[in-house]
Amino acid sequence: MGAFKPLLPFGAKTVIESCVDNLRAAGVSEIVVVVGHRADELRAHLSGPGLRFALNDDGGSEMGASIARGVERVSGEAAAVLVALADHPAVTPDAIRFLLDTRETTGARAVVPTWQGRGGHPVLVDLSLRDELLRLEESRGLRGLLEAHAGEVLRVEVECPFVARDMDSWDDYRALHAEVFGTEPPPGGSSS
Repeated sequence: MGAFKPLLPFGAKTVIESCVDNLRAAGVSEIVVVVGHRADELRAHLSGPGLRFALNDDGGSEMGASIARGVERVSGEAAAVLVALADHPAVTPDAIRFLLDTRETTGARAVVPTWQGRGGHPVLVDLSLRDELLRLEESRGLRGLLEAHAGEVLRVEVECPFVARDMDSWDDYRALHAEVFGTEPPPGGSSS
C-alpha cells in the first residue's frame, strides 16, 4: 500500500483509533492491539482503559501468529475473543454488538459476520477454543479453525457492508474514506 495503514487518517481519527473506538462503543471492555512493525508509534498513539498490547515481532508471519500473540494477552475472565482487523475501521459498533448478542443468545462457539453472503470480520470465537487459537496452522489460519468446527460456526448477515471490506490498496482506502465521510482522505494520507 505504500503507507502505514493503522496511522492513516480516517475522518478526524486514525484507522486504528477508529477500530478501537468502535469496539469500545460496542461494549468491548478488554482490547488487545497486536503490534509489530512500528510498535512504539502505535503504543504512543493509543491509550485508554482496558487497552493492552501484544508483540508479534515476526514481520513475515501469517495472521495466525498475530492472533496467537493477542490471545495470549487476553485475560482469564474473557469468555470469547473478537478477531478484529486494523484495516476494517468502518465496522460499526452496532454490527459488533450484534455479533456479541448473537453469541450470547445462541451459544455459538464462533460467529462470522457476512454481507450479502460474503464472510468478514470481526470474527467472534469462544475461548473454549483458546488452545486451538494459540496453535493455528500457518497455511490455514483462522479459516482452518472455522472449517474444523464448521458445525459450531454461525454465519450471520449483518447490516454493515464494511465487515467484508478491507483496505489492501491505496484505492481501497480512498474509496472507503469517501464512502464513510463523503470526502477523499488528505493527499498522501497525511493527518495534518
